[in-house]
Amino acid sequence: MIALKIVHLNTYDGNGGAGRACLRLSDALNAIGVDSKVLVYYQFGNNPNIINLSKSPFAKAKAVFNIMAERYLSKAFAKAVKTPFSLQWFGKSVVKNKLVKEADVIHIHWVNHGFLNPKFLAELADLEKPIVWTFHDSNAFTGGCHVRYSCENFHRQCGNCPLLKMSGPKDISHQTWKRKQKAYSQVNFHVVAPSHWMAQSVKESSLLGLRKISVIPNTIEVDVFKPYVKSEAKKILKIAPEKFVIMSGFMPSKNDKHKGTQFLVDALFELSRRPEIPKDQIELVIFGNKDEENVPKFPFKTTFLGTINKDEHLAKCYAAADAFITPSLEDNLPNTVMESLACATPVIAFTTGGIPDMVKHLQNGYLAKYEDASDLADGIEWLFLHEQKEEVQKEARRSILTHFSPTVVAEQHLAVYLKLLDDMPK
Repeated sequence: MIALKIVHLNTYDGNGGAGRACLRLSDALNAIGVDSKVLVYYQFGNNPNIINLSKSPFAKAKAVFNIMAERYLSKAFAKAVKTPFSLQWFGKSVVKNKLVKEADVIHIHWVNHGFLNPKFLAELADLEKPIVWTFHDSNAFTGGCHVRYSCENFHRQCGNCPLLKMSGPKDISHQTWKRKQKAYSQVNFHVVAPSHWMAQSVKESSLLGLRKISVIPNTIEVDVFKPYVKSEAKKILKIAPEKFVIMSGFMPSKNDKHKGTQFLVDALFELSRRPEIPKDQIELVIFGNKDEENVPKFPFKTTFLGTINKDEHLAKCYAAADAFITPSLEDNLPNTVMESLACATPVIAFTTGGIPDMVKHLQNGYLAKYEDASDLADGIEWLFLHEQKEEVQKEARRSILTHFSPTVVAEQHLAVYLKLLDDMPK
C-alpha cells in the first residue's frame, strides 16, 4: 500500500465518457496500492465504492435543481444545435468535505451541470493541496462550449460565440471566460490531457496556455474488454459466422453534428455501390440509445442492440464485429475506440481529436481524411479485402496492452502526483 490519498471529483458516477474514465482510473490506482476514492455530485448507480455528495433528500433535490437549471437555462441562451454549452452559474462547495480535506491530492474530472463552477473551484486553493485536472472535453478553457469544431475564439477571450442566440464581443461566453480567468488566477492546478490533440488545444488557449500539462491517456479494464472467438461472439448476436460485421457505438441521429452521422450514412451507401463489396455479406450492428424518429436509412441489414449495461456483454458485441466505425468529428479520447481495440476489433475513423493517439493507420485500423465519407468507405473496404485480418486484430489488442493498460496509466498518474507533492513548499 502506497501512503497516498487521492480524491477524484466528477459530477456523475460513470454516466458518460468522463465518468467512466474517472472510475477506471480510480480502480487502476487502487490496484497498484494507492488509496483512491471517487466523490460525485449525483449518483445514478449503486456502486458502494463511490461517495455521493447528494445523499439526503434535500441535498439530492438541490442537486437535481442545479443540474436541470444548468441544462435548460443553457438552452434558453444557445441556438438549437447539438453542441453542448454550459453557463456554470450554479455550483456546490466541497472544501469542507472530509474526503477532500484528508486527501493528499485532489483530482478534478468533469464537473459541469451545477457542480464546481469557477467560484467553488477557486475555493480549493484554500486547502493548499496539489490539484490535478483531467480535461475530458474543451469546456475548461472556453467561454462555455464543450466542443469547439473550427471556432478559434478561445485563442482570445471568447465572445462573438457562434452558439449563442445573442452573440457579441461582450456576450455570455466572454463573461464566462472572465469568470474563469479570475478563478484560475487564484488556484494552481496541473492539467492532464488524455490526448496530444487536447494538450495542443490547451496550449493554444488564452486561459491556460502557460499551465503545465502532462499527456496521460485514459485506461480500460483489459481483463473485461478482451478478445473472444469471433464466430462464437457472432452466434451470441444471432449473426452468421461468415458475415462481415460493421459496428457503430451510438444510435445515430440525423441532427447530431458532433457524431458525424451523415458521413457514416454516406460512407455505407457508397460502399454498397462498389462492385467488389457483396452487400449480402455485410451486416451493420448499432448499440446505444434508440431515437426512433431520427433513425437514418442504411443500405445493409441492420441490427439495433439498444443500450448495453453490462461490460462483459458489450465486450462480446465488440468482439463479434470485424470493424468498428466512428465518424466523430471531434473527440478527445473516445472510450468506444479504446474498448473496440481492446477486444481486437480494428477501428475506422476520421483523423481528428485524440483518435490518432489510439488508431495507427493501416496497423490496427484506418484513419480517413477528415469529413471524407469516401475515404471512410475506403477504410471499410481495406479491412474487408485484407488478406491478413488476424494480424490487424492482434495489433489492435497489442496497442492497448502496451499504452493504455491500467497499470501503465496508473503509474503515469502516480508519477505526476508524487512530483507535485515533492514540489509543494515544505
